[in-house]
Amino acid sequence: MKRLLVFFALLALVYSFSSLNGTGSEDRGIDLRALYSSGDPSTWPQAHLFDQAREGFRDIGPLPKPSLPKNNPYSKGKEDLGKALFFDPRLSESGQISCASCHDPELMWADARRVPYGHDRQLGPRNTPTLLNIAYATAQFWDGRAKDLEEQVRFPIENPLEMNIHSKLAVKRIAKIKAYRPLFTEAFGEGKITLDKINKAIATFERTLISPPSRFDQFVQGKKEALSDSEVRGLHLFRTKANCINCHNTPYFSDQKFHNVGLTYFDREYEDLGRYEITKDKQDVGKFKTPTLREISHTAPYMHNGLFPDIRGVINMYNAGMPNEKYKPSERGIEPKKSPMLTSLNLSESEITDLENFLKSLHSLRYKMRAPELPN
Repeated sequence: MKRLLVFFALLALVYSFSSLNGTGSEDRGIDLRALYSSGDPSTWPQAHLFDQAREGFRDIGPLPKPSLPKNNPYSKGKEDLGKALFFDPRLSESGQISCASCHDPELMWADARRVPYGHDRQLGPRNTPTLLNIAYATAQFWDGRAKDLEEQVRFPIENPLEMNIHSKLAVKRIAKIKAYRPLFTEAFGEGKITLDKINKAIATFERTLISPPSRFDQFVQGKKEALSDSEVRGLHLFRTKANCINCHNTPYFSDQKFHNVGLTYFDREYEDLGRYEITKDKQDVGKFKTPTLREISHTAPYMHNGLFPDIRGVINMYNAGMPNEKYKPSERGIEPKKSPMLTSLNLSESEITDLENFLKSLHSLRYKMRAPELPN
């Protein structure tokens, strides 16, 4: 009887070890926990990359210190002014909508809606992305229409579906508020209020919205028990069999490129031609910027149209290779072409669970920022 108990105990140990050490036959015998938590990414298993992903590829890891534009260096005064302007609804025609209306600190700096409400309760066309870690983004909006945060600010202010006010009128409104003048003086050395200063102040504040280290960050820096066995397996799947690393690379978990993932809805309800609307390049039909995956477990719903309510549904779609869009030959002279990097993954249910658990490890706790007292 004792021998039988010992046998089952050894069998359990072997099973627990193998359940962590491999996600496929080629990985058996690899101690994934030791490799990924070594603090040395050069020891990690090689990422499975398509040729299209190699240009500009950087592996995932902890966020470095963000770089700041030379023409808009950080100052505490600029941050404080930008925070007040970010929460100030007087930058909208109705006096009811601020930047924080869609980028709510209580909702992980997004709005938890499929698409946002704007002026006169009009619905916007695309899902609101989180502003967390936006300092690392090299292009703004799903279609990349703004090159930086300073340029990005004016779009929602002037958009008739959002804040619906001409930027010159918005500047006049802020200039009439006497209590703003000392804030502009502190931020810029003199109190004259201009659109350029408003843009720079809000952009400066937004660049301070950085996630603290997640459990993933702690794990790859040497805290070996920060991730569960399932999450470690999910990390390995992310970089290998699941192909996620091809688009969601760099410490920002985005390659900052534009891809067609088969969700153009061409010639149908929800049609969105994405980056093509900006570039008019036929190769850009249906392409959207790769979103960051940091904080993904708290920024639902997902994709540019917000049609996916949970992470597992998104993974299931990628596991199937994403949709192959069917449409009749178009007289418009354009057609969407899904990225060739999207293929069926053949992930098992347990592998999908591991991958989902890993993605949840990219969340980090953060205090809920209170709205400031606005200048009168």
